[in-house]
Order: sequence, then C-alpha cells, then structure tokens
Amino acid sequence: MAGKSDIGLYGLGVMGQSLALNFEDRGWTVSVFNRMEGDEKKIIGQFMENRAAGKKITPAQTVKDFVISLERPRKIVLMVSAGKAVDSVISTLIPHLEKGDILVDGGNSYFGDTERRWKELEEKGIRFVGMGVSGGEEGARFGPSMMPGGSAGAWNEIQPIMESAAAVSGGGESCCRWIGSGGSGHFVKMVHNGIEYGDMQIIAEACDLMQRVFDMSADEISTVFRRWNEGRLNGYLTEITADIFAFKDSDGEPLVHRILDAAGQKGTGRWTVVTALELGIPVPVISAAVSSRGFSAFKELRKVISEKSPVSFPRDIPQESLDERVSQLEQAVIAARLINLAEGFCLIREGSDAHGWDIDAKSVAKIWQGGCIIRSEMLVDVAEAFSGNPQLVHLLLNESIHSEIESAYPGLTATVALAGEAGVAVPAISAALNQFNSLRSATLPANIIQAQRDYFGAHTYERTDRPRGEFFHTDWKKKKPYLRDEK
Repeated sequence: MAGKSDIGLYGLGVMGQSLALNFEDRGWTVSVFNRMEGDEKKIIGQFMENRAAGKKITPAQTVKDFVISLERPRKIVLMVSAGKAVDSVISTLIPHLEKGDILVDGGNSYFGDTERRWKELEEKGIRFVGMGVSGGEEGARFGPSMMPGGSAGAWNEIQPIMESAAAVSGGGESCCRWIGSGGSGHFVKMVHNGIEYGDMQIIAEACDLMQRVFDMSADEISTVFRRWNEGRLNGYLTEITADIFAFKDSDGEPLVHRILDAAGQKGTGRWTVVTALELGIPVPVISAAVSSRGFSAFKELRKVISEKSPVSFPRDIPQESLDERVSQLEQAVIAARLINLAEGFCLIREGSDAHGWDIDAKSVAKIWQGGCIIRSEMLVDVAEAFSGNPQLVHLLLNESIHSEIESAYPGLTATVALAGEAGVAVPAISAALNQFNSLRSATLPANIIQAQRDYFGAHTYERTDRPRGEFFHTDWKKKKPYLRDEK
C-alpha cells in the first residue's frame, strides 16, 4: 500500500538510531518506535528533531500505529538489550502481527535464546531472524557486518534491505550473508565477539611489552602500529590502536596512560568460552582473554600483591636489540592472531555440526572482511583456505596458514620467553604458543591423567597396543589389568 514503510525499527538507542539512518540512506522508507516509559518518552522526538530531520523516517507513538505503518509482510528490526527485554518487546508486538510477518533481533542475544524464540514464533506463523550486527555505532550508521539466521523463508524478504545496508568488503562483496536456521546467526556473532576478545588481548599484551619492557613512548608505539597496519597485521584493531597511542589529553600527555586498567565486558566472550566447553572444543586464547578482563577488575588486589612482589624491567636496550625485539613481537602477534582465528572457526564448525546448521565457513570469513571489529587482511586468507577445502577441519591443516605460523614461531617463542623473564603477563600470546605446541604434538601427557583417573576412580583407559574402543581397568595396587567388561 502507498505510504507504508519498507521496514520498521524498534529501539532507538545509539545502534538503533544509526541503523535506521543507514536504511534510509539506502533508499528505504523507515518507521521507528521506542518504548514510552520515563525519560525514554523524549527519545523519538529528539531523534526526529536532530539526526532524522528531513529523512524519510516515520515516528510512531504507539505499538499499534508502528505496526500499521509497515508494508506487509511487516519487517521489524529489534535493537534492544539482550535477554528479557527482547522477550518483552516480542510479547508486546505479537497481538498486532499477522502470519508471515518478520521479526529480526539485531541485538547481541545469546544464540540459545534465539533458538527458543525461533521455535516459539514459528508455531505462531511469525518468521524470526536472529541477526548478529558488528561494527559499533559507526558500522551501524555506514555499513556493519551482518550475520542473519533463523526462518529461511524470511531471507528473500529482508535480503535486499540488509545487503544494501551492510559493509562492502575489499573484494566488493556485501558483508551480509545468510548463515543458517535457528540461532546460527547469533552463534556466529558470539564467536566473532570471542575472537574479538582474543585479538584485543593479544594487542594489549604487545603494547604492554613495548611500554614496560622495551620502554617505548606512546608516540613510538603508535608509529609501530601504523607500520604494522601497512603489512600483515592490517586491520581495524591495529589501526585504532595506532590512533589511541597518538591521542593526547588536554595537557598534551597520552590519554591512554590515564585510562584505568580495568576492562569491562558484556558477556559474549564468556558465552563463547562456556559454549566451547559444552561442545568439548578448547579455545585457550579466547579463554585467556576473558580471564584477563577478570584479573583486570582486581585492581586493588593487584596493587597490594605488586608491592610484595615488585618486578624490575630491563632498560637501556640498544637500538639494534630493540628493533629485533619489536620484529619478534610482530611475528608473535601474527602467529597468535592466526591461531585465535583457527580456534574460533573450529568452534563454528563444531557448533554447526552439533546443531545441524550447515554453516559455510568461507561465507563467514567473507562477512567479517568489512564493517566488523575483527576485520583484517588475515580473513582474506581464511576465506581462501575454506574456498580451497570447504570441509577443512582446522585452519592449521591449511598449508599456507600453517607455514606462516611456523615462520613466525621463533618470534612467538622469543616473545613469551622474554615476557616470562621480565615478569610481564602475556596470557593470550602464551595460550597461542601452547595451543600450537599441543596441536603439533602426536603425543601428549594425557595418558598419565587417564592412569590417575583409573587409579582413584576406576574410569578406565584405552591402550596404544589395542584397537580404539576397548577399555581397560587396572587394580593398581595388585597390578592386574583387565578389560572393563570382564567379570
């Protein structure tokens, strides 16, 4: 019908406003609504008077008017806080919707909640999509990375809108592709955020070594990151780190040195680790990054212990030695970030298999090449790895990626050794090294653990000289082994 909007957006926080303006920029007519409670009653009016002034955006004062203003089938994007707020908004909208209408949750919802909502709404005839959106406020405004998944029948309806609003990769492709059914879109976004945690921690550890061990100034660190951004480490997080160390406070001093070293987190990194544990997939780099944010919160405890165990750092490093150490550090960061990506894509594969989502890893790597926080040159190589072998079990099995990590290995080991000698924690970089050494070892000491488990708990074990699947138990005090099924 004439006069109806192409799409509706519920929730006018920073991300919601930016996405509404993005849709409108791409030629779509947009209706907007925000809950009318307390001070939030003013949000729609303020938005229309300022950021949306002169735009083809229609404000609504009630949920009913909001839904009526939309072209059938109605397409509504929810940009509200994850959790109970999403369920509350859905229950508010349901009485006004018809079969075939489409709800898109564009927030950072837990994929298990999305899976539940998808099933519940399917029974009501409402098509539901859980869509991960990455890129922050700027991405939402000018082109984010989007990861939609849920009711497959909804994709043809929303595809033109979402693809037009998404970022475009260096190869000219839209950074929005259909992921799969159920909670697959939010699962991929969760893993994206887990990788993001890992990358940020790796970079922070590199900066810490430069500052505390190499005794480099903020400007020198900024220069290093700008150089790195021109090479293999090209990417958004490298770029903004250079900007952060160059930024000066009002008195000319580096602002970064005045930011309290206590990092916040909203839960997606923790969800990634918990989900990985439930699936039996080790994600040591991401786990280390999540734990590191936890340690950062213990500010007062760290201060007390640091007074009991002070650390002295090497100073007056000759320039030639400093150049070598920075080069080694660059190799360490390259290797650690590749390993971080490898564990993230391994988790995606396992999650896809467990839930029957059939996620295309190559498509995910392409989606992440633009708009999102972890976009980097490395993802081009990841996409090529999965393009050459769609059934690739682990990225370390790709010859090119494995060879690059091997080449960077001396720098990785030298960096971890130096950090240990200096008393500087590098948990994520160390976790990457340990992961690589574990995966390239045909023999691990797990046999000792299994013997211990059998000794105190009769948990049984398999033998190297017998076929897999045969289980044995030993009476360790009598030294008598026997098959589990023997009487």
